[in-house]
Amino acid sequence: MQKKIMKLVLICVAIIYFLNSSDGARILGIFPLTTYSHFILGHTLMKELASRGHEVTVMSPYPQKTPIENYKDIDLSEMLRKHEENRKNVFDIINVPPAVSILFLHHWIINGTSECLKMDVVQDFLKSDQKFDLVIVEEFVLYAFMGFCHKYNTPCVTFSATGLSLLTSNQVGNPISPSYVPNIALPYLSHMNFFQRLFNSLMYVFCELVTHLYALPQHNKILQEYFPGAPHITELYYNVSLTLINSHVSTHHPVPLVPNMIDVGGLHIKPPKKLPKDLQEYLDNAKEGVIFFSMGSNVRSMDMPVEKREIFLKTFGQLKQKVLWKWEDEKLSGKPSNVKISKWLPQTDVLAHPNIKLFITHGGLLSTTEAVYHGVPIVGIPLYGDQVMNLANAENNGIGRGLPYSELTEDKLSDLIQEVLTNPKYADNAKRRSSIMRDQPMTALERGVFWVEYALRHKGAPHLRSAALNLAWYQYLLLDVIVFVIAALFMTFLTLRFVIRKCMGSKKKSSKVSEDKKRN
Repeated sequence: MQKKIMKLVLICVAIIYFLNSSDGARILGIFPLTTYSHFILGHTLMKELASRGHEVTVMSPYPQKTPIENYKDIDLSEMLRKHEENRKNVFDIINVPPAVSILFLHHWIINGTSECLKMDVVQDFLKSDQKFDLVIVEEFVLYAFMGFCHKYNTPCVTFSATGLSLLTSNQVGNPISPSYVPNIALPYLSHMNFFQRLFNSLMYVFCELVTHLYALPQHNKILQEYFPGAPHITELYYNVSLTLINSHVSTHHPVPLVPNMIDVGGLHIKPPKKLPKDLQEYLDNAKEGVIFFSMGSNVRSMDMPVEKREIFLKTFGQLKQKVLWKWEDEKLSGKPSNVKISKWLPQTDVLAHPNIKLFITHGGLLSTTEAVYHGVPIVGIPLYGDQVMNLANAENNGIGRGLPYSELTEDKLSDLIQEVLTNPKYADNAKRRSSIMRDQPMTALERGVFWVEYALRHKGAPHLRSAALNLAWYQYLLLDVIVFVIAALFMTFLTLRFVIRKCMGSKKKSSKVSEDKKRN
């Protein structure tokens, strides 16, 4: 009897295993940027998909040191060497005009895309006979990489590490108005004055022109070179099944989203893990609390100019709180006794500690999102990109204050730290925003996985596609209707004018005839 029961159990287990394995899909994830914070998001999603039985292949500069079940790397780490050289100069490109930063972004991506696709490891991969059911491409003007969707004839999902922008909206026909949605390169909020709306509108037009007259043609050249027989880039550009964006109403202004554009802000945040012993003790024993200072994963504090570094050292030395500083070197000359440095820190786990009273950050989206999730007020020092906008949103939400890097002085930094530490409204607002972010029917990661699997189940989910994508740009903007209405009104005016003149002419003629008759 026991043998029969055991046999039945084994058969059930085998059936369950077969069913689970048959549901697993082959998914290719392409996250080629050397920006580690972007990779964190993609890796979190792909790792979760692998844990659910999908066979995932990830193309990135950050291969896994420890093998993960169902997870295979295409190693692009060769690209990191050039990145290491470039990020030393990050403090030299601050305060670049928004239009110039947009051009620089496209130029950087176009060059990087070409360099990546010609790598031997990528060429070998393209020549292999692998097959995939879905391709996930990082959305950061990486248009030529959508050639992988064409090569494998699969639905294409894009994943944006930034919040809502013109870049992510256009590809899925999402309505986005410059009257209340600021350009990602500008420090504006949704409530803009006239001149801000004017400049924001001009930036939108500029970005559209750059995309369609410069970026897409350049990516099309790359696409045709490395994906022979591919259609024109514009066909792939608008052929997106689903877009995941790293945003949430707790960190960004609410905006309309089409059904296939999904908010997954905070997707990478997990329950806090136990901290290393020395770090745990340092935080636990901080009677006055701890200020956490980190410039993120892409910017190194050690590359900061000496005069700026001294501002932080002098300011921190005057505080009664302890300071935990992510410093990428073994030593820090002039380090005050209340400052602890570390080359690496588990940022989200540190922010979860109850003794963290303030987070000094560069304003990266992952950092601000983690601060909101854990209810920690911030002082932000933005450097480039969307950091200015992220901190403008944080300031508008009342969870902290921003200080432009160019205006950084000891007095200003000290004043801001004291204001945010001593005014309870910042901590209260941070906790309120944390409550908003956590109050969801499912986690952001669960939502992201659900919609990826939804796209798989429904063969790209074409029923979610906006009808706006079927229109030419002038039809979408109703320019043809506007021209028709103006022309119709003009023709009506001319017709009425003609009729009135005719009537007036006939009346004058009749009067003249009557007068002639009277004379006769």
